[in-house]
Amino acid sequence: MAKIRIKKGDLVQVVSGATQARGGDRGKQGRVIEVFPERQRVLVEGVNRITKHVKAGTSARGSRTGGIETHEAPIHISNVMLVDPQTKRPTRVGIRTETVERDGRERTVRVRVAKRSGEDIA
Repeated sequence: MAKIRIKKGDLVQVVSGATQARGGDRGKQGRVIEVFPERQRVLVEGVNRITKHVKAGTSARGSRTGGIETHEAPIHISNVMLVDPQTKRPTRVGIRTETVERDGRERTVRVRVAKRSGEDIA
């Protein structure tokens, strides 16, 4: 299974699929809402929106529910790239290990690194 280098809250850009001129999402940027590592998919805000028809019914308070709702659908993780916070352009991401001293103990942590700028990404 591949390493997931994208986390919840990251700003990503769609890099494959149909262009926006053809009704697709390529080139759109959005925040990651949720990551599904076992399926290798991410949920991105404002990308891959689908319409869902919900059957009419009533809630516990008696209000009517149902109708047509729009939701984001998951997109494969290989179709998005992390956006570098400084250049605002998509960049490849690597993982570097660093030793951090915390509470008097040394600990090895993984840090994501933008390949173009070489800067750490939170």
